[in-house]
Amino acid sequence: MRVYLPCTFPALTRAVEVGELGPAPLTGYAVTPALTEWYASGDTEELEYVALTEAARASLRMLAADHADGVEAASRRLVVVAEVPDGALSIGSDLEERARVRVAEPVPMAKVAAVHVDDLYAVPDIQAAIAALPAADAGDDDARFTLDGAEAHELMWFATQEIADLIQ
Repeated sequence: MRVYLPCTFPALTRAVEVGELGPAPLTGYAVTPALTEWYASGDTEELEYVALTEAARASLRMLAADHADGVEAASRRLVVVAEVPDGALSIGSDLEERARVRVAEPVPMAKVAAVHVDDLYAVPDIQAAIAALPAADAGDDDARFTLDGAEAHELMWFATQEIADLIQ
C-alpha cells in the first residue's frame, strides 16, 4: 500500500544514513477503507491527495515539536511516500483520522517512491503556522487562519535520486 509518512529534514537525513525510516511503529496516512467510504465521490488520485495533506499536517506538528525541543530544522513540511506491505500496516476505523495508519516495522529507503517538500517561499507561512499551533488547538480562529495559510502551499515532488540534494 502507498503510505504518506510525515517527516522532517533531520529525520530524513538520519533515514538516509541508516537506510530506513524508523524506529517503528510509524504513523502514516494512506487511502484506507474509512477514507474511501467518507470520500465516496473521489477517485484514487483525490484520495491520495487527502492522505498527503494529512501527512503534511502531521509534518507541521513534527516541526513544531522539533522547534520546541531546540532542534535546528528547516521550516518546511516534508512527506515521504513509500510502498509498505499490507501486512506491516494496521488500519483503524476511527472516523476522526480516516487516513491514518500505523506501520509496524521500519521502512527501508529502497521502498521510498518520492518525497514532497515545501518550497522555500513557504517558509515564512510555515514558521507562522508553527507559532500559531497552540492557539489554533485552543480554538483561536485567527490562529486557525494562519494554519490555513500554511496549508495553502502545495508541496513540491522530488524523485528518490534527488533526496541527497535535498538534505545537503
